[in-house]
Amino acid sequence: MFNVLQGNVFETDQECVIVGLFDRPEKFAGKLTSLDELFAGELSELVKSGDISAKRKEVSLIHGLGKSKVKRLLFVGLGKEKELNYSELKLVLGTVSKKLTSMRIESFAVMLDSFICERIPSDDIAHAFAEAYTLATYEFANYKQKSNEPEVKIKEINVYTEEESSEIELALQTGYTYGNATNSARTLVNLPGNMLTPTELATYAKDLATKYELEVEILDRSEIEKLGMGAFLAVNKGSVEPPYMIVLKYQGKKEWNDVIGLVGKGITFDTGGYSLKPKDGIVGMKTDMGGAAAVLGAMEIIGATKPEQNVVAVIPTTDNMVSGDAFKPDDVITSMSGKTIEVLNTDAEGRLVLADAMTYAKHHGANYLVDIATLTGGVIVALGLDKTGALTNNEYLFEQILEASHEADEFIWRLPYTEKDKQRVRNSKMADLNNSPGREGHAIMGGAFVGEFAEDTPWVHLDIAGTATTKSAHELGPDGATGVMVRTLAIFIDNFNPNRE
Repeated sequence: MFNVLQGNVFETDQECVIVGLFDRPEKFAGKLTSLDELFAGELSELVKSGDISAKRKEVSLIHGLGKSKVKRLLFVGLGKEKELNYSELKLVLGTVSKKLTSMRIESFAVMLDSFICERIPSDDIAHAFAEAYTLATYEFANYKQKSNEPEVKIKEINVYTEEESSEIELALQTGYTYGNATNSARTLVNLPGNMLTPTELATYAKDLATKYELEVEILDRSEIEKLGMGAFLAVNKGSVEPPYMIVLKYQGKKEWNDVIGLVGKGITFDTGGYSLKPKDGIVGMKTDMGGAAAVLGAMEIIGATKPEQNVVAVIPTTDNMVSGDAFKPDDVITSMSGKTIEVLNTDAEGRLVLADAMTYAKHHGANYLVDIATLTGGVIVALGLDKTGALTNNEYLFEQILEASHEADEFIWRLPYTEKDKQRVRNSKMADLNNSPGREGHAIMGGAFVGEFAEDTPWVHLDIAGTATTKSAHELGPDGATGVMVRTLAIFIDNFNPNRE
């Protein structure tokens, strides 16, 4: 899709050229001088009149009118150079990308050098452009009847720069990989529950493993039973769909050590079981496998970029249904670890499937654990819809996750995790643990329960119940699934330092 080229883009036949415009005293100085001269100074006059704006996120369309081989110029306002950062740049690029998709063109060019500034290196600009374009133009192919109007899609993007082309090409490809993997996760979360069953999710994981030469293991019900995964099996009891424990392995080092375990909740639909969700709360529960989607998206990036790390991804997938066989409040179940659990709420099922998945990740040699789950409504009450909640038992591991989230621009807020929290999930007269200690500190209790199965292994819990979807379109995508944590996890893996202290 991306072609890196050199030369004067304005001397080539292009349907449209994207030009970045900073708010400077001389807006058409430097690399843009020749462009203004080509238009005999008319562009400067258009800036003065306000027809071309350098205000950040403002997009101004100017036609070539025979003065250039280029049919259209799309100026993108970047604001003041000293105030532009990487995060803001991606939002700007997402805005112009959405504009491009509405123009019904098959190709366009970018004058990459017009975006270069002191704070952002050229390869970062290239990465930001490819990632933002891929994210912003994502659409979920819904099931509405299609019109007969021919579809026009952008097939080619020409990136003009005087910078080292190999570095720019790599940055563009990496940015595209990050964006595309996030979109893969978005699609999985957007799929209806009758179309993304546990079987379909397992098939998707197999295909991903084949494409990127990952080691794959898919445990079926009989194998899950042999391993004693009673917590996972309890959640599946009410379903006609079989459960699967999905395992993907990527080995980037010679020895299988310093292994990072990514554990993603894969509940393909959650009724709440006998603790049935209300009619308003049950709509949208097809998204309860957002953690699994985030892990699979991260593994897509890992498979494509091949970092020097060892990673095992573990995804327990089932739905949580109601039937005569379904597990019930007051049941006592036994997890793979041997810990017994008193079930007080069948709608607190995510932590049960994660319990056995955490144990199984350690079985595969995970030295560090990160679990990702749409776990609790409590995290939304505590933090809103734009913040991922986190718990941890290890400062150094959490710091690396937090740094990665800053780079990905995916906000994480750490919740407290104390000995009293641990005691609350251990408070049961019937078993070692109870799965629902009450509404107080609900998000913390959910994470604390999962932490019982991390035990002494360094661990970070990420609750994406609020951030896995959005009700509003934004600069980097439509409403619906966000693909949150795909990029954070991939950046974390790429930069992970086991000796960090």
